[in-house]
Amino acid sequence: MKLFGLHWIDVTILLVYIIAVLVIGKIFSHGVKGEKDFFLGGRSLGKWLQFFLSFGNMTDPGQAATTASSVYRQGAGGAWLALITLFLTPYYWFMSVWFRRVRLTTMADLFQERFGSRFLATLYAITMLMVAIVGVIAGGNVVALKTLQPLMVKDPAIYSVAEKQSVADYHEFAALRTQRQTVPLSGASAARYDLLNDYYKRGTLQPYVTYLKPVTFYLVSTGLVAVFIMLGGLKASAVVDAIQAILVVLISVILIPFGLAKIGGVSGLHEKVPEVMFNLFGGDSASEYTWYSIGALLLVQLIGIGGTQANMAISGSAKNEFAARLGSVTGGFSKRFVTIAWAFCGLIAIALFGPNLSDPDQAWGLMTRELLPVGLIGLMITGILGGKIALLGAQSVVLSGLVVKNLYEPLFPGRSERHYMVVARLAVPLLLAAGVLVGLFLNSIVAILKFAIVLLLVWGVPITTLFIWRRVTQRAVVVQVIVTLLLIAVVPSVVSSIPALARSASLTLLTRERVVTSQVAATAADVAAGRATAVGKTISKTRRIEPVSVFFEEGVVRVDPNDVNSPKTGKGLFRTEVYLLAVFGCDVAGFSAAQLLTTRYLVDFLLPVLVLIVMSLLTPPTEPARVARFYVRMKTPVAATLEEDALVVEASYANPTRYDHLKLWPNSNWEFTKWDKVDAVGFACCCALVGVVLLVFKGVVTVGS
Repeated sequence: MKLFGLHWIDVTILLVYIIAVLVIGKIFSHGVKGEKDFFLGGRSLGKWLQFFLSFGNMTDPGQAATTASSVYRQGAGGAWLALITLFLTPYYWFMSVWFRRVRLTTMADLFQERFGSRFLATLYAITMLMVAIVGVIAGGNVVALKTLQPLMVKDPAIYSVAEKQSVADYHEFAALRTQRQTVPLSGASAARYDLLNDYYKRGTLQPYVTYLKPVTFYLVSTGLVAVFIMLGGLKASAVVDAIQAILVVLISVILIPFGLAKIGGVSGLHEKVPEVMFNLFGGDSASEYTWYSIGALLLVQLIGIGGTQANMAISGSAKNEFAARLGSVTGGFSKRFVTIAWAFCGLIAIALFGPNLSDPDQAWGLMTRELLPVGLIGLMITGILGGKIALLGAQSVVLSGLVVKNLYEPLFPGRSERHYMVVARLAVPLLLAAGVLVGLFLNSIVAILKFAIVLLLVWGVPITTLFIWRRVTQRAVVVQVIVTLLLIAVVPSVVSSIPALARSASLTLLTRERVVTSQVAATAADVAAGRATAVGKTISKTRRIEPVSVFFEEGVVRVDPNDVNSPKTGKGLFRTEVYLLAVFGCDVAGFSAAQLLTTRYLVDFLLPVLVLIVMSLLTPPTEPARVARFYVRMKTPVAATLEEDALVVEASYANPTRYDHLKLWPNSNWEFTKWDKVDAVGFACCCALVGVVLLVFKGVVTVGS
């Protein structure tokens, strides 16, 4: 018996998990006595819960679909979109201590404490709520939907006439695209390909028909998250993260043995997947991920990661500094290893489906449907849905904290803690509902992830800088935030939404088509096609690299997909950074995909940093006494109990210079401090583990070659 395309065993597994989650929420609801319990778990989470909370926040199973999709498009180098934070993990060893020692509830509180600025705290709360609604809540919805849609499909025997035609169009497009990669199409074939390619770019061509519709899925799944979090708060989320960690590991590796068995093992993988797709740093001009684009991405992540709104809640909920440190780096490294498994699954997807999936974002779901037996499909669905609960659960607690502490309480001060708790709980479903509405207008999960990465720069730049430089000023932060928002959020959205601009001939520019010839080892398919006399013989292969949009993130499509004479329009966000280069005369149409990505990330990194530094030097410094209190508290180690900690903080306030001897440059505005043994040993171990992960990644993609 099946229900909406799922076997009853898979449905039963899913229902058992949902009931268990609600029971956990109910159990922990009795321990939520006030705001610190709800927002920070009473600052009582030890090493294990910190690990699970960090791992769950970093390792949303939806990223498995994102990584597999990126690898399917770009080859092994596509994994860097998720794996680039590997190089930041040693940085977590210090960053987690910063957020624990400031002893605040929300990230917005940081600006209130550092500058005495309610305006900046409010601005942070408002902008990060919008960022999180788009990049986290809406993005999480879209990822989960696209992963689960291929698992709940109709039987072809009950397709309507229109549904049969849609599936037939998909297979026709796949055949034409394969042909076009080696031989130019002409006449009716070229016109037909052009028409179907427009549907492909929109993601509307599918090899199946699904029961799972966006509105229904979003409402039901986010309703479950809302009830769970309203009951148990952050500690309940950490407990679910502990369960979810086991599920994440299982669903990350379970496809690999079934996939290898289907394609003929690792030798079959290398036979069916072009060798260029195994390169860690791109392979030809179609790849976005070369050494220089990955370097630019690393710069963006390095400065932007500090702006993540969950940093304060996760590290701030730790019982002590060591728990915060250990949870952060162990959670981070655990994520890196499962990311390698996701990347390997992306390579298996290429071998299984070829290069013609109309929506690569669904590769993970399609593999699940093709490879896993009944029961394991239910486990996969549970892991994906549970990941959404874990991620959105923790994030909604953080966001409700911003709403209550930094927006509502300043407007309505002096109310009881019970009153504020009611508001915090009501904020959760409202925020999730906003994410549902935004998710209905988003499509590409890779584009969402790229956008979320650069959005972190808006506040990541001032937050990272104010921790290490006394000279940062309130006015400089305001100017930098406004300039950055205009550059990477407002202008890209506005241009895309104005038809006259989105359809402009100059803005719908495409890169020039390239023909790439490379020397490769012949496969069995090459021998069968007469291109080689034996498997393994070196032959020349020519590949046509299709043009891509220069200025729009998701490409250029027709306004009316059914009319070949319809005007073209940009799809997705506008790349302001690339347009600026074009204004100065750069031949951006000659850029490769990697050069377009590098341009975007370098401009997004350099401009806000320069604006913040220059404006800080041109504006009056913050009140010295306030600044001194902030930095002495940040350098005061966290005591064993909350009561003892309050006393040591007061002692530091009484003597703001008590830790100045620890500064590397005592008489400067820079707050870099000398390392102790824990700092040095922890950092060295983290660096060594970075090397281990890189060796494992290289070994995985080269095994059997």
